[in-house]
Amino acid sequence: MAEHPAYPVGLRLTGRRVVVVGGGQVAQRRLPALIAAGADITLVSPSATPSVEAMADAGEIRWERRRFEDGDLADAWYALVATADTEANERISAEAERSRVWCVRSDDASAATAWTPATGRSEGVTVAVLTTDSPDPRRSAAIRDAVVEGLRDGTLVAPQQRTRTPGVSLVGGGPGDPDLITVRGRRLLAEADVVIADRLGPRDLLDELPPHVEVIDAAKIPYGRFMAQEAINNALIEHAKAGKAVVRLKGGDPYVFGRGMEELQALAEAGITCTVVPGISSSISVPGAAGIPVTHRGVAHEFTVVSGHVAPDDPRSLVDWKSLAQLRGTLVILMGVDKIGAIAQALVTHGKDPGTPVALVQEGTTAAQRRVDATLGSVAEVARAEEVKPPAVIVIGDVVTVNSRV
Repeated sequence: MAEHPAYPVGLRLTGRRVVVVGGGQVAQRRLPALIAAGADITLVSPSATPSVEAMADAGEIRWERRRFEDGDLADAWYALVATADTEANERISAEAERSRVWCVRSDDASAATAWTPATGRSEGVTVAVLTTDSPDPRRSAAIRDAVVEGLRDGTLVAPQQRTRTPGVSLVGGGPGDPDLITVRGRRLLAEADVVIADRLGPRDLLDELPPHVEVIDAAKIPYGRFMAQEAINNALIEHAKAGKAVVRLKGGDPYVFGRGMEELQALAEAGITCTVVPGISSSISVPGAAGIPVTHRGVAHEFTVVSGHVAPDDPRSLVDWKSLAQLRGTLVILMGVDKIGAIAQALVTHGKDPGTPVALVQEGTTAAQRRVDATLGSVAEVARAEEVKPPAVIVIGDVVTVNSRV
């Protein structure tokens, strides 16, 4: 077999009998793809991992709880041999050879009649990689990952083949680090004709866009007689109606204080197709990047995310600060730097201990990240003295000091 390369082919196994022998880790890795292919799968094994057993319990595979017996490959189209018994594997693959069943062996690829490539998928494309002379799983996986990543982030798509879907995508860009945008969000950026970006979005990604992409800073849209949000809505609608693929790039998640629903509603009223791509919220990721878990066993069983852009005594406030002060879990405040004094005072007034730990994490996940610690009683003075500026995430609760105990 080493004299000739393997002949690559895609098997269409929907409704066709596939036999898997052995219910260990190899089967656990391979079974999901066979299930996704629609194969009629029989597992032959006296035992199985909990994950494989769960597949059987869910009816995704049929499990024969016994050792392999002669004739088990009858009417099979494909076989995967994955037991730890070399002698049994040889016997099973010999039956596969006699029955003309393509057979993969996890213990000895050179004795197999089929090899499993390293596979990955992106938007309707399946990438399958085999090394030439014999399977080299690590090299194959590395090549697969590079190709799939290129397809997903758009760097491997030829310009003339660039996917272009008119409409708007509301993309959550994450907390600021360009590596923390989702795979789907990055791909949509690569396919965009127009990008309308927030100040808090992952700005570094904008430099990677092709020259033809129009990048619009949402903060600089001329508002005229319109309110800011209405002007942004109008810009989205205008470019989408012109047949452009538009990405509205937001910081964090579009629906966490991001006015994503307002934009979606405006687009729906205008008859514009809209896709929402969730993003990693700064309410969780920024504390994590600063070494603060928002929950921790024995310390906090809950966390609450609050907008601090309106002061507690402002009649427009929708936050029940009195109830928040009674909670034992973690309180995460976004957009609250300039109101932190009033917020801390309200919490203390309603019963929160002034000694409760507080952390302010500025420019979280970026190269400029810094963390300032205080207590509820001192946070207003500390934030002022340390000149903490937005954007900053404020974390209040005992989780702030958990990492210092390590």
